[in-house]
Amino acid sequence: MRKLIYGAISIAALVLGVNGAEAQNVTMRISHQVPTGHHLHKMLEGFAADVHQRTNNSVQVQLFPAEQLHKAGENHPAVARGAVEGALSVNFQWGNTIPEMSVVVIPYFFSDLEKIKKFPTSEAAGILSKKLAEKGVHQLAWFYITRQAIFTSGKKPILALEDFKGIKIRGFGKPADFALESLGASTSAMPGPEVYNALQTGVLDAGLTDLSAAVSRRFYEVQKFATVTPALTVYFHLYVNPQWWGRLQPAQRQALDAAARKAEQDAITITEETAGRAVEELRAKGMTVKVHNAAEANVWKDAMQKPVMDVVMKAPDGPKLIELINKL
Repeated sequence: MRKLIYGAISIAALVLGVNGAEAQNVTMRISHQVPTGHHLHKMLEGFAADVHQRTNNSVQVQLFPAEQLHKAGENHPAVARGAVEGALSVNFQWGNTIPEMSVVVIPYFFSDLEKIKKFPTSEAAGILSKKLAEKGVHQLAWFYITRQAIFTSGKKPILALEDFKGIKIRGFGKPADFALESLGASTSAMPGPEVYNALQTGVLDAGLTDLSAAVSRRFYEVQKFATVTPALTVYFHLYVNPQWWGRLQPAQRQALDAAARKAEQDAITITEETAGRAVEELRAKGMTVKVHNAAEANVWKDAMQKPVMDVVMKAPDGPKLIELINKL
């Protein structure tokens, strides 16, 4: 009878959540690169509050935005070696390390919202999670951040493909940059926090970011023109140190997983709402903004998609991932 009672108590604890008096209190520091005004950070604040509630404050999430803790390129090794518990990276930042991570960044390939909603729980996401595990991190969540790219410039608008020739533009890293380089642009891969100064000082002629980030990073202060087009879908993904994850109590891991799934859904709503306001906000700040119609987007698609698609197809799991995403 005593064993039955203890068993029932244990099951109840898992179902009802983490008991603060008995739970192992842990800290979850999360490093990321976006400013506090970016909609991703606002979503992360909701995620942190949800984790606190679900774990009865036994897991304390601490957010370190705008590269306060680690530079964007330092986040992966910092998490892998346990210097910080968690971090967020943009999928294309994995470059040649995991080229398949750029599958959703193939220009004009993955912009359908219904497919975007399905991605976090898809087989394609599972394949990428396994590749991240091979690199020493545990994948926790996929946060959709944009399906609208914005190309900004200061001296003249970028309206035709010929306008890319000879300009220095912020790139996303290989293989995504092949799209711009095929048009004659010179790319410079740099984290978001560095782009504003590069545009202001003329190190870059043009910027490339997600539509909402052009507002939160105040590109309108240093750029006059912008072209908005559904070129790139981008995810910030949250990953944690596997050893830290393994030391959590089962109920804590369950709570974090549940909070992550909710945050993934919240990210879709927040991203779409923020992007929906961004064009008019930029225009109100004085920018001249061109929004592509379907025919104009197709012209850019024909020029930009193939160079990146070819590279991703050569990656070991590239063809499989492209097939899976097409079936979403």
